[in-house]
Amino acid sequence: MRFHLMMLILALLGIASPSSLTQAAAQGTDRPFTVAAAADLQFAFTEIGERFEKRTGQKVTFSFGSTGNLARQIENGAPFDLFAAANEQLVERLEEKGLLVPRTRQLYAIGRIVLASSKKAGAAVQDLKGLLDRRIKKVAIANPDHAPYGFAAREALMKAGVWEKLQPKLVLGENIRQTLQFIQTGNAEAGIVALSVADVSEITYRQIDARMHSPLKQALAILKGSPHEATARRFIQFVNGPEGRPIMKKYGFLPPGKG
Repeated sequence: MRFHLMMLILALLGIASPSSLTQAAAQGTDRPFTVAAAADLQFAFTEIGERFEKRTGQKVTFSFGSTGNLARQIENGAPFDLFAAANEQLVERLEEKGLLVPRTRQLYAIGRIVLASSKKAGAAVQDLKGLLDRRIKKVAIANPDHAPYGFAAREALMKAGVWEKLQPKLVLGENIRQTLQFIQTGNAEAGIVALSVADVSEITYRQIDARMHSPLKQALAILKGSPHEATARRFIQFVNGPEGRPIMKKYGFLPPGKG
C-alpha cells in the first residue's frame, strides 16, 4: 500500500511516468512467485506446487501454456520468475537475449508422447498408421509451430509416413492440454499428447517409440530481474530433489540423461 501511494505521489509530481509505474509494480515483491510452465506440466507441477507450499510456506502461482507462447510473453516483459519449458531450445534463446539469470538454465526432465484414442469414438487406434482409418475423422496434435510436443508429434507422423495423408484430418491445439481436451470430448477421435497428461478416464493410450522423434529435453531457468530469485532457486531444487523427482516420475517424465 505504501509503495503504491509513494508511486502515485511521484507520478503527480511528474517524477515517475505511467510506464515506470507499471514496470515498478510488475517487478514489486507484492506479486506472488510465478512460474511460467509448459502445459505438459500441469498435473505434475500442480502437485509439486502444493507439496512445495506445505514444505516451505511459500505460495507458488503457475501460468500454464505452450512453450513458444510463454517464451514470447517473457520477451515482451511478462512478470514471471521461473520458466519451465517443454524443450531446451527456447530457454537457450532467452539466455542468448540476456533475459535469464546466468548459470540457472538446466535440464529437469525428458518428456514422452503417446497415441491417444477417445473412448467416445469406440475404436482404439493401435499405431500411427491406424490414424488413416476412415472411422477416424479428426486427429488432434498440439500446434507444432510453437508447442514442442506438437513438433514431436509431427516428427513421429512424418517418420511413420502418414503426415501428408493426415492433413485433412488434423486439428491443432493451442497447447498439449487443449489437444487432450479435443480427444477427451470426442471432438477428435484420436491424437498425440504428452504421457504426463494422458492418465484421464476419457481416453486410452499407447506410448510412441521414443526413436520416432527428437528427445523432448525439458529445461528451466530463472528470469533476470525476478524479485523472487531465492524462492525460484529453492523451487528448482525441490523439483529435482527427493520430493519432486518421484512426482515427475509418477506423471511419466524421465530424469535428464535417461531419454
